[in-house]
Amino acid sequence: MQDKELVSVIMPAYDCGRFIAESIESVQAQTYKNWELLIVDDCSSDDTIKIVQDYQKQDSRIRLFRNSVRSGAAVSRNLALKNAKGRWIAFLDSDDLWKSAKLDKQIHFMEENGYAFSYHDYIEIDTDSKELGVYVSGKKRVGRFDMFACCWPGCLTVMYDANVVGLIQIRDIKKNNDTALWLKAIRKADCYLLKDCLAKYRRRADSITPKLLWHRIWAHYPLFRVAEQMNPVSATFWVVMNVFGNAYKKIKYVKRYTVEKNEP
Repeated sequence: MQDKELVSVIMPAYDCGRFIAESIESVQAQTYKNWELLIVDDCSSDDTIKIVQDYQKQDSRIRLFRNSVRSGAAVSRNLALKNAKGRWIAFLDSDDLWKSAKLDKQIHFMEENGYAFSYHDYIEIDTDSKELGVYVSGKKRVGRFDMFACCWPGCLTVMYDANVVGLIQIRDIKKNNDTALWLKAIRKADCYLLKDCLAKYRRRADSITPKLLWHRIWAHYPLFRVAEQMNPVSATFWVVMNVFGNAYKKIKYVKRYTVEKNEP
């Protein structure tokens, strides 16, 4: 039997000492064991570095990089991707979680079908890791137009084959920089949905995502104007398309469910 190929897990980190241990442990708990975790610390002021170093002492698969100045997630992901050694590239932010079979199931799904780019379902949790009753899915097949019109994959669900997609490097934009990665990858391969809930996205009040709807909408403009180097008219067109695309996704593929409460 052919040896399982290496997975490179990309994790930018900044002041996430409260959550990063749980995120690291969700990678360590994977039933698929041939992985490397590339953590890029963006000048954290809390105990993030110490926590990561403590895990490094026990697990040589964890690799730590540090930005010399605060640079943002785009620069951090670029650095990790440059240093990634794996065929399979996966992403997990420093406060999100994977279920233990995530890598095994997603790689099997991609190998069985010959896919080079995929994503899967996930649920949302709060800062105490409690479920919020939100289940997010998506289209079975996402083509180039689909991805430009709406960011279908959650960052923590994406995996692609570096042998097909190649090395991705994106321009430095502060928001939607994960989407900038998918816009590069979609040029090389369509993205397919694994219909299985394999991750938990942490919803945080201190997220850099703008709170006002209008600001969230126009946060897409640098994605197209800067990252994709479009002219202002084209960039504005795709911002408008994202209004409709994201509304469609929210209506059709984001479902709410009742969370059972434990009795005291």
